[in-house]
Amino acid sequence: AKLRAEVEPVSMAHLTRFLIDWHELHARRRGEHALRDVIDQLQGAPIPASTLESDILPSRIIDYGASQLDQLCSGGEVLWQGVRSAGPKDGRIALFTSAMAPLLARTPEPLEGERYDAIRAALAQRGALFFRDLMASVGGFQDDVLSALWDLVWNGEVSNDTLAPLRSLRRNVRPHSKRRRGRTLRPRLPPGTEGRWWLLASRLEGEVSGTERALATAQQLLERHGVLTRESLGHESLKGGFSLVYPVLKELEGSGRVRRGYFVDGLGATQFALPGAEDDVRRELNVDEVRPALVIAATDPANPFGAAAPWPSSVDAHFERAPGARVVIWQGELIAFLSRSGKSLSTCFSEDAATSRQQLSALVAACDASLERLTLSAMVIEQIDGQVPAASPYLEVFLEGGFRLSGQGLILRSKPLEDSAHARGRYTLQDRIAARRHRQR
Repeated sequence: AKLRAEVEPVSMAHLTRFLIDWHELHARRRGEHALRDVIDQLQGAPIPASTLESDILPSRIIDYGASQLDQLCSGGEVLWQGVRSAGPKDGRIALFTSAMAPLLARTPEPLEGERYDAIRAALAQRGALFFRDLMASVGGFQDDVLSALWDLVWNGEVSNDTLAPLRSLRRNVRPHSKRRRGRTLRPRLPPGTEGRWWLLASRLEGEVSGTERALATAQQLLERHGVLTRESLGHESLKGGFSLVYPVLKELEGSGRVRRGYFVDGLGATQFALPGAEDDVRRELNVDEVRPALVIAATDPANPFGAAAPWPSSVDAHFERAPGARVVIWQGELIAFLSRSGKSLSTCFSEDAATSRQQLSALVAACDASLERLTLSAMVIEQIDGQVPAASPYLEVFLEGGFRLSGQGLILRSKPLEDSAHARGRYTLQDRIAARRHRQR
């Protein structure tokens, strides 16, 4: 009670700044251990597959490449589990380290049906299988088997040793056959069949009690959020919700391993924080510490808006934590929202004229920085606050920031990576690799 009385609640802007720093989005990591560290923090979070490698990981890791995650998966260090489908080309998945997967991965109710049973039996008997081998064991039409297989994937029963099938679904590569040098090659399999498939249950063996699972879940949520509230679990897809981890959090508080108090104003009274995190969330931002605005995915666990923090009610726009949507955050405030297509921009500027001008400049600079940060070739904005860009009062600032007005709207193209590397005074091997990828795109 004495410790709780020492806590003074802070604003939502403090929480937003804290989460950005907690996930180290301003100071991205580099090196072979960076991806492992990021997965340690994100494991268990339901993340859209379409934004995982385009937004979430590049926002944390410099020069992230898909092969890095595939190598960890194929080596058995990391595995992924489907959480739920979001249409034929996307869905939410959760990453786990092999050590924590038995404690954190969910145990789904098996789907009922003869084809599901046949796939499970083949994988249980023969282990990891390529799709051709699975087809030979199950029989039937290829499309029916593939559809059933992905039902099992999104139900959390089957996984793959790479993320290649998730990527090919989004690319929608059509199967075709070729003739070369007089030889007939076998037709390519449809998208979503790559890699070897296996039952998740085979990797999650061992007796795990409910208490062990609840303790591991509570510790993981604290590791991800730093300051844990009931509202912050709204997008965690946690079976049992906050009531599952609340008894564990109370015990951790009693042993001094977490702090409980009213840390953030406007949220529920039940709030827990890791030691040290409660001081970080209350830290005031000095003038010398003013940081640039960031463009991050709306579905990023570091984005509190739409979860712990409400969307701005003063803006007449539809905001959502949807795959493809992005938010622009500056000084702990939401200053803009980019739609799922990326072509509609809604601003949330302050009513104060001076602050509004600062926010506008920060927004334009963040758009420019996001091209290199997220390895985007260009950004096209067709609407600003429901108007065509030519009619927007912010047009001049966007043009000064490097945007070009065309028939499509405002277009900002990425600078050659070689130029940006030389401008930094460094031209590393990673820069050369990134530049080569950029030219190939």
